[in-house]
Amino acid sequence: MDALARWLGSTLSSLRSDSTRYIVAATAGFAFFLHLAAAGRYGFFRDELYFIACGRHPAFGYVDQPPLVPLIAAMTQAFGHNLVLLRTVPALAASGVVVFACLIARLAGAGRFAVALAGIATATAPMYVGIDGTLNTSAFEPLAWAALAYFIARAVLLSDRRSLLCAGVTIGLALEAKYQIVFYAIPLVVALLLTRERSVLFSREAAFGAVIALAVAAPSVVWQWLHGFPFLEVIRAGSARNVAQSPPAFLLNQLGVMNRIFAPVWIAGAAASLTPGRMAKLRFLGIAFLLTFALMMSLHAKDYYLAGLYAPVFALGAIVFERFVSAASVRLVYVIAGVAYAAISWPNALPLLDPAPLVAYLDTMHLRPQAQEKAYRQQLIPQNLADQLGWEDLARDVSAVYHSLPQSEQKRAAIVASNWGEASAIDFFGAADGLPQALSGHNEYYLWGTRGYDGSIIIRINSDDVSWWMKHCREAHVAGVFGVNRFVEPYEHNRPIVLCHGFYRPLAADWAEFKAFN
Repeated sequence: MDALARWLGSTLSSLRSDSTRYIVAATAGFAFFLHLAAAGRYGFFRDELYFIACGRHPAFGYVDQPPLVPLIAAMTQAFGHNLVLLRTVPALAASGVVVFACLIARLAGAGRFAVALAGIATATAPMYVGIDGTLNTSAFEPLAWAALAYFIARAVLLSDRRSLLCAGVTIGLALEAKYQIVFYAIPLVVALLLTRERSVLFSREAAFGAVIALAVAAPSVVWQWLHGFPFLEVIRAGSARNVAQSPPAFLLNQLGVMNRIFAPVWIAGAAASLTPGRMAKLRFLGIAFLLTFALMMSLHAKDYYLAGLYAPVFALGAIVFERFVSAASVRLVYVIAGVAYAAISWPNALPLLDPAPLVAYLDTMHLRPQAQEKAYRQQLIPQNLADQLGWEDLARDVSAVYHSLPQSEQKRAAIVASNWGEASAIDFFGAADGLPQALSGHNEYYLWGTRGYDGSIIIRINSDDVSWWMKHCREAHVAGVFGVNRFVEPYEHNRPIVLCHGFYRPLAADWAEFKAFN
């Protein structure tokens, strides 16, 4: 460990003396402050509320995710509601991926302009801006994938095998945030095996790195094993919901979400690494890019599942651009055009505009999102923004129904939500109004069970079939409505709150009927 610490110290020292350090700081700083500027404009995101709820029930794993993001989310709220502090975490991740894009470019021989172009293209890409706009399990993927590519590239280009230990730590930590890094790590291994650089895989450091990755990831994997791998059930259900795009449509969508103006940069980067020349030793990055891209396309993945792929090829493509475009004026015009084009999409990714002006802007700019799930319904503003609205209103509406009950009934009243977004909003915002913790059959909430409620009184949030409750309760009626804000998700707009007295069976006996892993 002492040797590794000394190595890290010398590496950081060399970065501080690099002539491009101010470029790296400027581009990474831009990404950080862009996200922070928008952090508190709307409200908590649906997923963020769920992560906070999970993190307040510490565990080595959860039904639909590893533990790292929930624990971080809960820690940011330890001293009260603080949205800006929560969003500081993904803002740091956004700046981190920019740093690694610049480091990869510098490692591959980039000059000052190429380092700047790699950083700017990464910092401004609409996909990256959106993915780090909230604290979510995908927020760390671009950072983790770029870091992994950098550490392996160091091992290859500098014969710095100790960086493979950092690669192992990176994989392990990434697996504690989201399991998806295996879709990049395995293609990287295959790509290395297909090139002359395969020798790095057979080093002692690579073996130690693999052991570190397994050790760091083991708690979450063991948790999944002990619980019957519920994550696989979630994945199967989620895959069935995804829209199957044709390969041309999939590619066109990727060009759009990563900025069409800067698309030649990452395309050139992937291509240059596959051809003989100065980047031949980094051929494994190009091969891994193609393998992962093809794999995701065959699985009908959502567009952001590929987000982690682009920082390394942005870095390599920037070197190609620097080499073939020497005129300062052309470089400047290209960068300005790329940033301006990207900025058009930023209101689609971050809450930069209020909802009403945003609707007009999206219509004017023809920026309506592409459907990625079969159940997608056209909505006024994008889902990632709509899901930051209405949660405090929901808690107040449910509180009104709850407090309309006599004190004796309040003690027996179970609040049952249709999904974990609604349930976690009750848990987060409802505590101040004296609401009990909510129940739901959705994902991790299902494992938390009925919390001792017998079903004698149920406040059901968002029932798709009110008549079902009327048939299965001694007495049931619609006691309220939530989601009056027209900008919220369509399936949570003007939805009923049903009050049930005397559920037909003990709630615990019928709890399996509420299970929904998706």
